[in-house]
Amino acid sequence: MNLKRFISIVISVAILFYIYAQIDVANLIQVLQNCDLLMLGISLGMVVPITLVTSWRLQQLVPQRSLGFLEANRLILGASVLNMILPSKMGDIAKSYFMSERSNLSGSLALAISIFEKACDLLSLLLWCVFGLILYPAKDSLFWIMTVGVAGGLVLGLLLLSSQKFAQLFFSLAIKFSPKSIGNKLQKMQTSWKEMHNYFWGDKQQLLLITSTSVFIWFLHLLQIWLFILALKAVVPFLISLALSPLSILAGLLPLTFAGIGTRDAAIIYFYQDYFNEATGAALGLLCTSRYFIPALIGLPFLGQMLGAVKKNGALDI
Repeated sequence: MNLKRFISIVISVAILFYIYAQIDVANLIQVLQNCDLLMLGISLGMVVPITLVTSWRLQQLVPQRSLGFLEANRLILGASVLNMILPSKMGDIAKSYFMSERSNLSGSLALAISIFEKACDLLSLLLWCVFGLILYPAKDSLFWIMTVGVAGGLVLGLLLLSSQKFAQLFFSLAIKFSPKSIGNKLQKMQTSWKEMHNYFWGDKQQLLLITSTSVFIWFLHLLQIWLFILALKAVVPFLISLALSPLSILAGLLPLTFAGIGTRDAAIIYFYQDYFNEATGAALGLLCTSRYFIPALIGLPFLGQMLGAVKKNGALDI
């Protein structure tokens, strides 16, 4: 097992151990037992439209729509599996190689498409975080720290996507001050980023379509979390949930834990503490984790093909 992955699992377990040591596990079990099964089924079933819309977006990204819709679904689900078992979101790298083979794309363009897809996801999440911070009820020191971090990340991301000169300067400085192993990865990303700019900014209409679809995809993610809350028979206004859930998800993206487990759970308990107790927060954390495991389970049949793409192209060494 990769050392970094092992450490992240240890940190996740430690955080969960601390969380469950602070709550009454019997209350957690009771919350899960008393949940609304119909609403739980609907909320878990949101994985389907989220995956379908994400696959449609990937299909639109590929030149001349040369990637079939079913194939796009297979790639999205297969990447979900690899992202759970490989470090550094390597599933998305493998997806680009597999896409290159199936759609006759150059390797750099396929990688550029995957990078642009992930960049749109991150910026859409940050945009929802801005919305969340506007409605965030407690304007304390944590609020200002989050505001500076989210605003800085959003501005940086927009500059990287909109200005090729800024992107090249950013990558050049990052490569200069990074260790050699990381610098090699950044050089490959710099090349793909340049190709991404040339490809996507050539069609403003498509760019608008992809970015608006990305924002909508994240709305579906946040809607699913609110449906989880309803399934647990908790009461949180929809707008408040739209404000708090992106902040919780962002905490889970910190590169500290395995699949965000632990940090995301702690953030949910903290941000929603005015609306339900810690046991309900822990239950919501478990349901949010299922959002990542269910697509991975569905994608297991495609694991062999995706791993083949990884090994064939040496993606594990990237």
